[in-house]
Amino acid sequence: MTDLRLGLTVTQRRYVPYAHAHYGGALVDGAYVLGLFGDVATELSIRTDGDEGLLAGYAEVRFVAPVRAGDVLEAEGAIVRIGRRSRTIAFTARVVCRARPDRGPSAAEVLDTPEIAVTATGSVVVPEPFSPPSDTR
Repeated sequence: MTDLRLGLTVTQRRYVPYAHAHYGGALVDGAYVLGLFGDVATELSIRTDGDEGLLAGYAEVRFVAPVRAGDVLEAEGAIVRIGRRSRTIAFTARVVCRARPDRGPSAAEVLDTPEIAVTATGSVVVPEPFSPPSDTR
């Protein structure tokens, strides 16, 4: 019997503020995207288990394209494995909009094709399901 939670996907979008630029070219450090993945994992845990869960770790993280201040990121997570108290999640972050300072100080565009910036696989741990104590009278 297949667990209906398997394959559940959550997507969140976030504007990357200029305050998060740490490097030349308005580059943002990778920890910013890992924070977004943590938010996605939390929502998945709430939806599947009624608890925020705990993102226990990453098995793999790949930074494949830059993330810059002024980007709009789409962070997605899908449950790919379900254990008794653990869930494995495949994460992808895509740039869907990008600032265009070459056109003007507040110019930006929607990308025709979103650009994959970061992929990862992570594990979430959730508590045992709650069972009210039985009446022992």
